[in-house]
Amino acid sequence: MQHSLRQNSSGIGSSLEQASNSGQQLEVTVAGDEGSARLDRVLAVRLAELSRSRLKALIQAGQVAVKSVPVRDPAYHVTPGDTITIDVPEAVAAEPRGEDIALDIIYEDDDIIVIDKPSGLVVHPAAGHETGTLVNALIAHCGASLSGIGGVKRPGIVHRLDKDTTGLMVVAKNDRAHQSLTAQFADHGRTGAMRRGYMAMVWGVPHRQRGSVDAPIDRHPHAREKMAVREGGRDAVTHWEIQESFQGRDGKAIAALLACQLETGRTHQIRVHLAHIGHPLMGDGVYGPHFKTKAGHLGPKSQAALAALDRQALHAYLLVLEHPQTGAIMKWIADLPDDLTRLRNSLQATQ
Repeated sequence: MQHSLRQNSSGIGSSLEQASNSGQQLEVTVAGDEGSARLDRVLAVRLAELSRSRLKALIQAGQVAVKSVPVRDPAYHVTPGDTITIDVPEAVAAEPRGEDIALDIIYEDDDIIVIDKPSGLVVHPAAGHETGTLVNALIAHCGASLSGIGGVKRPGIVHRLDKDTTGLMVVAKNDRAHQSLTAQFADHGRTGAMRRGYMAMVWGVPHRQRGSVDAPIDRHPHAREKMAVREGGRDAVTHWEIQESFQGRDGKAIAALLACQLETGRTHQIRVHLAHIGHPLMGDGVYGPHFKTKAGHLGPKSQAALAALDRQALHAYLLVLEHPQTGAIMKWIADLPDDLTRLRNSLQATQ
């Protein structure tokens, strides 16, 4: 693993983040150069550690006063010299309960935590997976260091990996970090440092060394649990490059290891796009079931490794982002997990 972090002299974290955790009253005086401006906009600039949604909720709840008079309208216009007081209540306990679930923690500080997610771990509680999720694990692990995402002591999930996809995930521990990471993931590296890289083991070998898939994605018209390339769907762009190619028992090309990078972040994007160009992920029973018969062309060890995999062969190996507090560019790389390494080694041995 590798990473870098430059911490400024004031340290990571702030009194505002502490306020959002323990409950505290903050005070802001409207400056002369702010003129007549909306209350919510002034606070969003002056209290960057609190998200806009949190500030709006505090105003509407009567927790914000201008010249000692509560104001519940976010659009209320303040004037230079006005004193604004903000009562930030203590963050309430998260609804999901913390659970003692082992995590492979790659990096952690007061603002973010980066983990290498294993296969089988669901990210967020949902129907059928109310417990045993990454959120449950993080609530237990982080404890008091969670400083209230939107006023609730919970980890800030800014991106997800499918249950059976392994690899790097970053999670926010406070409002400021959540706001920054959300913006970076929405930008997808178009103007900033954000990069996400995946290793994908696919059936077949593309005819070119590298390429891109630019095809909109939406819900499958008949199978609601699936996504599909559909006209009118949301824009989706995936870039790929061949890292290795493999031959089957007959000496013909049968599989490849691709490095993929996302320009957008749609549900199942890599799985859908690679299946769309005729190279579904090995082990993907949702988007590549008709490729199961190809396993018969693998060597015995590769067949055994694929059967033991029992999931899509996808791993989030690269994560680059700007630290939400220091601005430092941070980079992490996670090696292939054991099950994908066994599959890769078995395919190499067939050469």
